[in-house]
Amino acid sequence: MAFRGQYEQSLDAKNRLNIPARFRPAFASGVVLAKGLDPCLQVWTPEAFESFTARYVADLDLVANRRREFNRYFGKALDTVLDNANRVTVPAHLLRESSIEKEVVVVGALEYVEVWDRDAWFAEEERLSAGIAKSLGATG
Repeated sequence: MAFRGQYEQSLDAKNRLNIPARFRPAFASGVVLAKGLDPCLQVWTPEAFESFTARYVADLDLVANRRREFNRYFGKALDTVLDNANRVTVPAHLLRESSIEKEVVVVGALEYVEVWDRDAWFAEEERLSAGIAKSLGATG
């Protein structure tokens, strides 16, 4: 499944994120929560996360510093499942590392889902729009 669309939400008092209905079937076998490379949280299916990490480390020597750093970075990812209300609880360390407060935007990123702090997403969206338009040669 390609994840597309964006949804504005709020985390509840227990830091639970409601997974948008459109995305839920993909997470029936589980959820992987990981700190994004940008200031956001990534939400993966277990299969996609395994494929991503395997692809990346395939060309890295087992003892290379870069591989160890990658392993540590993504080693903090968390395997979880949707609860009966189709939510996942996001641990405090992932919220802190992803700069997420209460108000969020859930964004489809094709292979995975990103969760951004609402204000950070609006700034990123503006930056993206300007950059994409420029790279495509659009003029005003």
